Amino acid sequence: MYYTIIGVVIFLVLISLRQINQYQRGVMFTFGRYTGTKMPGWRLVIPIFQMMKKVDIRVKAVDVPDQEAITKDNVSVRVNAVIYYKVVDAAKSFIEVENFYYAVSQLAQTTMRNVVGEVDLDELLTGRDAVSNKIQIIVDKATDPWGIKVESVDLKDIVLPEEMKRTIAKQAEAERERRAVIIKAEGEVIAAKNISKAAEMLSGSKGALHLRTLQSINDLSSDQSNTVIFVLPLEVLQAFAGYKKD
Repeated sequence: MYYTIIGVVIFLVLISLRQINQYQRGVMFTFGRYTGTKMPGWRLVIPIFQMMKKVDIRVKAVDVPDQEAITKDNVSVRVNAVIYYKVVDAAKSFIEVENFYYAVSQLAQTTMRNVVGEVDLDELLTGRDAVSNKIQIIVDKATDPWGIKVESVDLKDIVLPEEMKRTIAKQAEAERERRAVIIKAEGEVIAAKNISKAAEMLSGSKGALHLRTLQSINDLSSDQSNTVIFVLPLEVLQAFAGYKKD
């Protein structure tokens, strides 16, 4: 009889043991009332009288599915994102919300549509990080009562309508052409200034123009296939005209 009682006690203890892993927390209820959050290790849970719910506290990455949204300037886009969050209060995550996985996902979808609707398309495309941060702040504040901490939100893809893609491509091409024209014009201005400066230097130095002419002729004559036609400077002709034979 004594051994039987000991055996029953050992059996009850064994079936009452619950293991909580390092990445979990145990939310304990006694007679239906919350009585504490258990840390990792072996915990005793008395059957019938007590119940324990294990909650994973690791960071979770949840894909926010494609959402149809309209920007502030009335452009329809499809946006998806990924949200990273973790449970910081296991009791709240189980008591305050029925299914925090589903609740966070739905809240992120709604917030993403609302935030996209508050910005222009250009701001959405060029300021993706700012939009992501705004979504993160709003979702994090809304999930505080659930014991959830939103680490970050990253916008992954922004899909535009085909006609909008073509319009943006045309704008980009026009911008590239405009920049090319400006760069070419600036180069011509610099070249003109240099030519003008060189002309002033040549005209101000006696004999410099003749030397430059001879140098050009020498450069052209290096290739035998070239045919060179040049006009003698007026000064040379005048020199011949004033020449008298002895």
